[in-house]
Order: sequence, then C-alpha cells, then structure tokens
Amino acid sequence: PGGAKRPLLSQLFQPLNLQGGGEAGWDGGAGEPTCRSQKLMLQGGLIHPSSPGCYYYMPPAVRAMEKLIRVTDEEMRAVGGQKLNMPCLSSAELWRASGRWDRMGPELFRLADRHGKGYCLGPTHEEAVTALVAAQSNLSYKQLPLRLYQVTRKFRDEPKPRFGLLRSREFYMKDMYTFDASEEAARQTYDLVCDAYRSLFDRLGLPFIKVRAATGSIGGTVSHEFQLPAGVGEDRLVVCPDGHFAANVETLNGEQTSCPTCGEKLTQTRGIEVGHTFYLGTKYSSVSNAVFYSPENKPQLAEMGCYGLGITRILAASIEVLSTEDSIRWPSLIAPYQLCFIPPKRGSKEEEEGAALLERVYDDLAEALPHLAGDSVLDDRTQLTIGKRLKDANKLGYPYVVIAGKRVCEDPPVFEVWHQDTGQVLFLTKEGVIELLSKVQVP
Repeated sequence: PGGAKRPLLSQLFQPLNLQGGGEAGWDGGAGEPTCRSQKLMLQGGLIHPSSPGCYYYMPPAVRAMEKLIRVTDEEMRAVGGQKLNMPCLSSAELWRASGRWDRMGPELFRLADRHGKGYCLGPTHEEAVTALVAAQSNLSYKQLPLRLYQVTRKFRDEPKPRFGLLRSREFYMKDMYTFDASEEAARQTYDLVCDAYRSLFDRLGLPFIKVRAATGSIGGTVSHEFQLPAGVGEDRLVVCPDGHFAANVETLNGEQTSCPTCGEKLTQTRGIEVGHTFYLGTKYSSVSNAVFYSPENKPQLAEMGCYGLGITRILAASIEVLSTEDSIRWPSLIAPYQLCFIPPKRGSKEEEEGAALLERVYDDLAEALPHLAGDSVLDDRTQLTIGKRLKDANKLGYPYVVIAGKRVCEDPPVFEVWHQDTGQVLFLTKEGVIELLSKVQVP
C-alpha cells in the first residue's frame, strides 16, 4: 500500500558494527594489519570475512559493484568493446603452451579433474581469449579491431592476503583483450582504452596517476598502471611535479631522481594499482596462431593488447582515498543508495505528522524521479534519536540524507537535507527536495 515499496534499513542484510570496537579480530587475527577501507567496510556491513583473502560481498557492496560495472560497461562500449564471458577454469595445456604454467609459480590455483587433466582458476585470460579468436578460422581484416572484454571473478593465491579487498585471493576484474591488424592500429587502440580509463576515473572523481610500469608475467613491450595515491599503497611511484613523467619505481634503472623531460626533482609517493594496460604485440597470437586474412587474403598474426581494471579493488581503494577515519565516502555515482530518509523519533510530537509527510515525499520523489525510487533507504529505527541515525547515515556515506525534523510541522512543511559531499545542510520544502535530487546521477 502507498506507492513504491520502501527499502527499510532494519530489513537490509547489512550487519552494522558502527561503534567500531578494537582493531583485533577484524580479519581473522589479533594484530592483523588493517587499513581504513577494510575497517570501514567491515564496520559498515559491506563485507564479511570468509577465509584468508576471501570475502562475502553483502547486498549494499553488490549494489555499488553493479553500478561500477555499469559505468565501466558504458566506457567500454564507447570504445567498441563487446562483452563476453569466459570460463574460470582454464586448461593447463593452454598455459603450458604460453610458458606461464611454470612461470606463474605458486600464484596459480591449480587443480585436476577426475580424469587427471590439469586446470587453473583464471587469474587472467590472455591464453583463453587468444585460443577463442584462433578458433575462428576465417577471420577477415574487415572484422578488426576486435575489442572483447568480460567482468568476472579472478583467483590468485596471494602469499599474504591483506588490506581487505585491496589484496585478496578472489576478486572481480574487468579484462579487455584487443586484436588489431597492425602494430600502428594496436597502439591507437592502446591510447583509446587508456583514455577510456581516464574518463572512468574522472567520472568517479578519483585522483589517479598514470605511470610507466613493468610488464611482469603478462609480457609485451609497453605497459602503464593507473594508480590512486594512498599511504597504504603497495607500489612506490616517482612523479614529476609538473606532470611530465610518472613511473613505478620497479621500472627505473638505478636511482633516477630528476624528470627526464624538464629536470625537476621527482617526488616519491605510494599508490594502489587499480588499472593496468599492456601492448602485447604477437606474444600470445603467435602461440595459438590467432590469424586474420589480409586484403591480399594472406594469413597474418593479430597484434594484441590487454587491459585490466580491478573492480572490487576500485571499490575499496575509492573508500580508502575519499573517506575519513570513521565515515565512508563513496564516489557519489556508485554509492549503494543515494538517499537516506530519517523519520521523527518514536514518541516525539512530530512523530505522526512527520512520518506521513516523509512517506509522501518518498512517493512523490519515486514518481517524479523514478530512477531514484530504488536508490532510497528509510531508516525506520525510530526508537533511536534523529541525531544518532544521522550519525550512522554519515558513517555509511549516503550522498543525501532527508530528515523530518522540528520544522516538518510548519506550513508548508520544511525538511532538513544533508548533502554529504559538500557538507551543506539545506532546509527545503518537498518541491525543493525533488528539485535538488533531480540533479543526482545514477548509472
């Protein structure tokens, strides 16, 4: 009854521990090194530990992740990406052919089926996608460039999983693999995808640095990382203060201290890697014989690139860099819920009238801005004061909080609206609330 069904905070499966007890036991052991995002995500009921480096993602975290995936899909489609889905199980034969079965060492989760055939749980899918493209026996140059991507669970047997979702053994990644007709075309694709990553981080409002990086076990000749500067970051970076040069320290020969372009002294910082791009050339296409037919109808090896975005790592890293010690701040585009409604306290003189007026705002809002209808939560814990619930809303990082407080009984009724990103408090009529929220974007 009464318009849209309102999600009630008391019914969300989001076990809150906002009192934030001691550090011990956060992640399975006393004295476990934790970081801000891990602590806030555990306190806010966003994740729950399962085994070392593995987590349950609770419903609000899944909402944020699905929004992030939608934004990622938009950026990938804009560069001609086609979404597919590859098996998590990858045959050992494929990995032996590329040489990575031995080279990846104990990082690979390996298993054998009942017939004794070997597999790994995919940490990445270069071998698989190249085999797939190689199986298309009459691929023409007219079908290139191919830009194939997926968003799936990946697995890496981390020796020391830590910092929650920042370094876990099971995680979500967006990985794109591109196939071009020439090196020149492949490098144009590389620049295009890097620009899409820039666009993504700009839309999320995340301060990133693109740095020169090592190619590591994936290989290829050109590689960049997208890093979010953070004290807890595991990568050491050097950056030119004028923006001419940035690199991961592991790529430098010896101690490079000045910018190769302008000579300025390089500053050191730490970062969390959230994206990685590689120009691969024919490293994998030559192994699987992934060929296309040229205008002269001759078979030619495809030129490849691969491009990763850590989806669950971006969630944790954005909380790490945007939040305060005790309050989550989301990139507003991907907050699990945009809005929290706080009705009056039980037994207060505003209780009856205020609750009814707030419900009407909710229903009118759902009608005027249907995209926000499912993006609102009603904090129905009316045994608690408004102040206590506002404090919790602040800790959970809802971008907007609408309160039926003392002025809700005025004529016309006035609501208190907190805008978390700017720290503003506004007093608005119902029409004013709807107008303010009409600017809110939801992917």
